[in-house]
Amino acid sequence: MTDLLYSEEEEALRAAVRDLLTDHCDAPGVITRTESGTPHDLAAWKALADGMGLAGLLVPEDRGGQGATHREAAVVLEELGRAVAPVPYLTSAVVATEALLACDAEGGLLAELASGRRIGALAVALNVVAGGAYKVVRHEDGALHGELTGIADAAVAGVLLVPADDGGLYAVDADAVTVTPQASLDLTRPVATVTLDGAPGRLLGDAEPAVRRALRAGAGLLASEQLGLAEWTLTETVRYLKERKQFNRPVGGFQALKHRLAQLWLEVVNLRAAARNAADALSTGEDVDVAVAVAQAYGAPVAVHAAEEALQLHAGIGMTWEHPVHLYLKRAKADSIAYGTAGAHREALAETIDLPAP
Repeated sequence: MTDLLYSEEEEALRAAVRDLLTDHCDAPGVITRTESGTPHDLAAWKALADGMGLAGLLVPEDRGGQGATHREAAVVLEELGRAVAPVPYLTSAVVATEALLACDAEGGLLAELASGRRIGALAVALNVVAGGAYKVVRHEDGALHGELTGIADAAVAGVLLVPADDGGLYAVDADAVTVTPQASLDLTRPVATVTLDGAPGRLLGDAEPAVRRALRAGAGLLASEQLGLAEWTLTETVRYLKERKQFNRPVGGFQALKHRLAQLWLEVVNLRAAARNAADALSTGEDVDVAVAVAQAYGAPVAVHAAEEALQLHAGIGMTWEHPVHLYLKRAKADSIAYGTAGAHREALAETIDLPAP
């Protein structure tokens, strides 16, 4: 029987990450960053990746990493979700790293990502589901040509992992491409267009298995980010409703609101089970496709529901730019299409367990 409870080491890791994010990623600071045109908090990223060594959790020790598992990475992502931290952890330390691990290429680039010295980004649109079709660029005479859109965190990436029409995955230095920001609902995880005009690339391996593995891990661990986000919005809403008075009594005492919060609590508890199961499956390699599909099919709507309830139940203050709840709603909505929609994961689950469509 798999134990999905958090270990003492995982709880210690959570406490350390939460302390760091309390210092680096307070809500007013994150909001200010979203207005600045440079939303990524590279100081927080350096503290996480270099100071705590968290960028290399999924990388074996003999290849320059920490040799941990997806369970530890999931705990980190829960805390990053709670803080809507504008750092490229999911895109670099999980998705790009998993793509490199699948290629089994030379360890130099992998070690650089594991140490946090470089930030990597897989040049596949954020909305692509594992196993789904994705856009490739043209490979001609050793150079890459084409345009890719919807690439998350490309603005801060030092290296891009680019799939080409010859079936290969290529490492391309960010200096060799043009990155153009796109309008993004989630201001804390911006997307961009990447244009390659004869950019040199270094072949890493076959693109298809690497992209599939990377997107599957991204979807599975995204559920932990969604869990952290949902927990924060629920906790903050309960706290606010205990303090806010109407007709000389706490608003949280009204039965209709109690029912809404109780329903939300049940959804969040179930999301925790699904997210933990996905992280555990990724770490053991057992029933991964089923666990990831279940976590995403369930997790995306719960995170959005939790953020929507938080916005509504905070009433007027929740509608202001100064209150951070809008960051959580935007992240939840963007996450709901990242690495495949809930519908796409339901279809994948039906196919995996051979459940015929109605």
